[in-house]
Amino acid sequence: MKYLIDIWAVAKREAKILTVNRIYLFSMVVFPLLAMVFFTTLLDDGLPQEMPVGVVDLDNTSFSRTLVHKLDGFQSSEVVAHYASVAEARHAMQTNDIYGFLYIPAGTTDALLSSRRPTISYYYNQTSLTAGSTMMKDLKTVATLGSAGVGMAMLSAKGLTPQQIQAFLQPVKIDLHQIANPWGNYNMYLSTVFVPGIMMLFMFLISAYSLGMELKFGRGKEWLSMAHGNIVVAILGKYLPQALIFLTLISTYELYIYGVLHFPYNGDWWDIILLALLAVFASIGFGIFIFGLMPSLRMSMSICSLWGVLSFSLAGSAFPMMGMDSPLQAVTWLFPLRHYYMLYQITVFNGFSLIDAWFHFVALVAFTLMPWFVISKIKNAMLTYVYIP
Repeated sequence: MKYLIDIWAVAKREAKILTVNRIYLFSMVVFPLLAMVFFTTLLDDGLPQEMPVGVVDLDNTSFSRTLVHKLDGFQSSEVVAHYASVAEARHAMQTNDIYGFLYIPAGTTDALLSSRRPTISYYYNQTSLTAGSTMMKDLKTVATLGSAGVGMAMLSAKGLTPQQIQAFLQPVKIDLHQIANPWGNYNMYLSTVFVPGIMMLFMFLISAYSLGMELKFGRGKEWLSMAHGNIVVAILGKYLPQALIFLTLISTYELYIYGVLHFPYNGDWWDIILLALLAVFASIGFGIFIFGLMPSLRMSMSICSLWGVLSFSLAGSAFPMMGMDSPLQAVTWLFPLRHYYMLYQITVFNGFSLIDAWFHFVALVAFTLMPWFVISKIKNAMLTYVYIP
């Protein structure tokens, strides 16, 4: 009972600090909420829509105009200009007026009808990976549809039935299944790792910042005295208000994406709640551990910033872990966001049992318990260290 009273006393002290210092308000509430709204609204359409594309049509026949019309009909492409030459279209692409262009040389229709296999070229800008890949898909599709249309007309003229024509043009039928995200919605798989990643970054920073401020302003001894010298009680009391705020924040995020935006989930709500708890506790534990390793406000926050930023690259959402070099694959296990992402993918997104993701669950629990290894060093720093700017 005595320990609970001490934890409550330290927690009230910490709550007062949180209300006085505006950095906590902006870092724990305002900036994470802004990031949540920014990313989910930025990708609100799911996929890029009506990206500008150009056309160089030197054939200028009904067939070439049909190709251009089909390209303009795609949801992600919009034909915004016709150019007289490849040089003009290339210059427009280099100045970012268009993301790509379709080149139909003169004599294309005649060559098709006489079975001389003409060449239709498409150029796209791969500087932006998402835009370039989407543009390439549309341009390739429209070129394929054009050649198939001519082939269908020629085979029909020879008396073949529609079934025979289809078997000739597409001997192997592709039955595509995009598991868990059949819409190919970028918002549903990018926002679910970027937004939690930003929230975890702020958790890292605030956890280290809180201890650094005690050292900076010489409040460490006062803080420990309220816990009667028990560093475990002092840590629990200090981070209780922060944990409650962060849990409220991440719960708001989950209610927003699943309840308002209707992101798909195949697991239980218990999986989502457990994932939120693990994300908050593991992030706070990691921040405390980094400060314990190097009891310096500047150094601990620098390491937390570096770790949080690298998490986005090494979590495996943008670039799969299996495609990384072996040393990088080993390093990915040191980032809490990687384990959060894998738990989300396995239990929430795909609906598998928690036992299938036991290693990632254990890893997040381990991050939560990491402060235990440096807790005596934190106490010693509060009692004996002198803050050096």
